Amino acid sequence: MSRFQGRNLRIGRCSESGRAYLITTVTLDRKPIFLDFCAARMLIKILREEQIREKALTLAFVVMPDHLHWLMQLHGSDALQRVVGRVKSISARRLNGCIWQAGFYDHAVRHEEDLVGLARYVVANPVRAGLVQSARDYPHWDAIWL
Repeated sequence: MSRFQGRNLRIGRCSESGRAYLITTVTLDRKPIFLDFCAARMLIKILREEQIREKALTLAFVVMPDHLHWLMQLHGSDALQRVVGRVKSISARRLNGCIWQAGFYDHAVRHEEDLVGLARYVVANPVRAGLVQSARDYPHWDAIWL
């Protein structure tokens, strides 16, 4: 097993309410589940539901065909793992199956890091992947600043 799989991703993970995190989670076997427009929009709706529950403020996201990048600020008392796990669990139930690889990558954003720059990096992912020429042409992203 790679040192970056499953439970090893949790080593050193902290949860701090008010801190921004860049989350990356990947579909099982990198299946392009979110090429389906409705599946991608459903995942976006779940991210928004977490904001309504006041568990996470979404700063930026992009739903790629086989993964999600989510720049969020953790709110409330729920641990980061619980919030991300809830998003993955709800989306799997709504899509009728096991769709996610175990675990997720997280980067706790340091105070000196540029959140707007991170948001630009997130939403430019479809351009870097060669899916579109401009982020404006990709339908599954948003950022509070852009």
